[in-house]
Amino acid sequence: MRRYDIPLAILLGLGLWQAAVLLTDAPHYILPSPWRVAQAAYRARETLIENAWVTTVEVLLGLLIGTALGAVTAIHLALSKTAERLLLPLLVFTQAVPVFALAPLLTLWFGYGMGSKIVMAVLIIYFPVTSAFHDGLTRVPDGYRDLAQSMGARPLRFMRYVQIPHALPSLATGLRLAAVYAPIGAVIGEWVGASKGLGYLMLLANGRAKIDLMFAALIMLACLTVLLHLSVGQLAQRLTRYAEGRSESGITRSTRA
Repeated sequence: MRRYDIPLAILLGLGLWQAAVLLTDAPHYILPSPWRVAQAAYRARETLIENAWVTTVEVLLGLLIGTALGAVTAIHLALSKTAERLLLPLLVFTQAVPVFALAPLLTLWFGYGMGSKIVMAVLIIYFPVTSAFHDGLTRVPDGYRDLAQSMGARPLRFMRYVQIPHALPSLATGLRLAAVYAPIGAVIGEWVGASKGLGYLMLLANGRAKIDLMFAALIMLACLTVLLHLSVGQLAQRLTRYAEGRSESGITRSTRA
């Protein structure tokens, strides 16, 4: 993004929002103005920060655990044809079950604390990370694979020095998707049952007809998602540059004794 893209996008969004309020003449309990939402956010700033911190921890832990599990699963599938043949169709089949429908069960099993929200975030990002990374691991050029086999490269060394560096851009793509999906999983879990978090605060504000506070919590969640996406985007760029540097010498390293 260019330097001024985000501020300009924010100004444009606020302008469209204010225009909608003026043109529709909607009451403030239906569509509050940006100024009313800003006032509500300032009055409830401590509550917003406290609940935003809870949601942030849930999202980050879910992102870390889901990424780690997805990466390990993808590597295992790429190393074992039997596992790939048996488990990959099962992973695809699990996507036929809406993850959101599991939220009540997860709340029942893991309680109303952070555990069920973290598990929800893990489940919603696990498949995108696994699928993207596995796709990258299996798309190594045939010339690399044939050369490594002719030079006696072991499967684990070939995986370490060739397949994984080559697949890092694909993993970066999965991480970008995960950064967007993880907050969705955490908030859905908070909607089903929670005592803290931005999702819980949104439901509480809606139930008390404090729509301006609900909008403030929603904007806080959007800001959290954007910051997470930008941070993961920076990490993805570094992974891509690292992969470009490693791919040149990967074949030679994989064939060393």
